[in-house]
Amino acid sequence: MSRILFSAGLLAAFTSALHTGLGTFEIAGPLLRSPLPQALSLLLYACWHLVSVTLIGSAAALLIAAKQPLRHRSMVQLISWLWLCFGFVFIGVALGHSGVAMLFQLPQWVLLILVGVLGLFGSARSGQSL
Repeated sequence: MSRILFSAGLLAAFTSALHTGLGTFEIAGPLLRSPLPQALSLLLYACWHLVSVTLIGSAAALLIAAKQPLRHRSMVQLISWLWLCFGFVFIGVALGHSGVAMLFQLPQWVLLILVGVLGLFGSARSGQSL
């Protein structure tokens, strides 16, 4: 059992719960009540839940991989790079559109990058007993 990958999986599950629970209430709810055309708001709502499925599925995969890290190393690396890229998207959007102060208003990047780093670190150490 890899404690590092298990930690990454738990943090990913926590992040998934925040996104799906609190995020749906705070972000997707107002989106659906916005004056945007219905087709556009429903498209964005579907995309929101595509992210939900990705976060939940990858959290489950990290937790499963923690039991046999060497066997699932490629999958863990792919998931980890996805989470890192997701985090960098938040950083790029914040800095590119509003500046450093927006990093504190869009703090999702912290958890996303942390899961990615833990996953890569855990996969690198997958041949060792932790």
